[in-house]
Amino acid sequence: MNRKQCVAFSAPWALAIISVCMGSVWITPARAQTAEVKEKPRMYTYVANWDIPRAHWAEMDKQAVADAKIFDKALSSGGLVAYGDDVNLVHQPDTDTHDTFWSSMSMAGVLNVLDELHKAGAATASVLNNATKHSDTVYVSRFYNWKSGSMKGAYTHGASYTLKADAPEDAVDTLSKSFIVPLLERLLADGTIQEYEVDVEAIHTEAPNKFWIYWISPTAQGVDKVNAALGETLKAQPLAGPALASLVDFGPHRDYLLRTDATYK
Repeated sequence: MNRKQCVAFSAPWALAIISVCMGSVWITPARAQTAEVKEKPRMYTYVANWDIPRAHWAEMDKQAVADAKIFDKALSSGGLVAYGDDVNLVHQPDTDTHDTFWSSMSMAGVLNVLDELHKAGAATASVLNNATKHSDTVYVSRFYNWKSGSMKGAYTHGASYTLKADAPEDAVDTLSKSFIVPLLERLLADGTIQEYEVDVEAIHTEAPNKFWIYWISPTAQGVDKVNAALGETLKAQPLAGPALASLVDFGPHRDYLLRTDATYK
């Protein structure tokens, strides 16, 4: 289920991203923020992905409670800015069912917590020995925001995209500044979502031309509100044409939906 590979945006997102560009002219969507979107300090996220047989899912809940003691300590000390657990809601054969993630403003922050988890025996917990598949990923984001607090049973929705080989080096930055961030900031401000980010891999385990977008809604109704906001944006400006086809290869595009427990500082 690789959390960041799965961060799920439905088809309207693909259309919305297409609608912000025509050739080399990038258009800011209607009702977007008036403030200039700027890059933020790098935020790193470590994700541990697991494929757990259904009979052992309850044990994963217990392990999450044990791990939270380490995460809460790192959150209080400033080593982390967020952590959480996800469960895949749209299952596919031979895919991950669970993940655990934690975020820091430095690579050292995520690695120090990884060390603490290993020392506590989390990596060799009995429930993880039942996993049929495991993978780790490390991501970095320069476009993100959140509201502080904890969520139980929230919904993570996102998608992965692959840039074409001849896409400009700043393609992800341009998409983030011109469309993604302004729209998600508005949804964050009105409480529809509680967190969002645009990610690339910090440690490349896949081709380096991929990027991920995701947001977390505290409620199922929020998922509908995000889709409605996308529809409103698309009505407010006509489709500028399939210009994104010159930047993105949609063949590898994938969507997922996750149920999330998370805490953000």
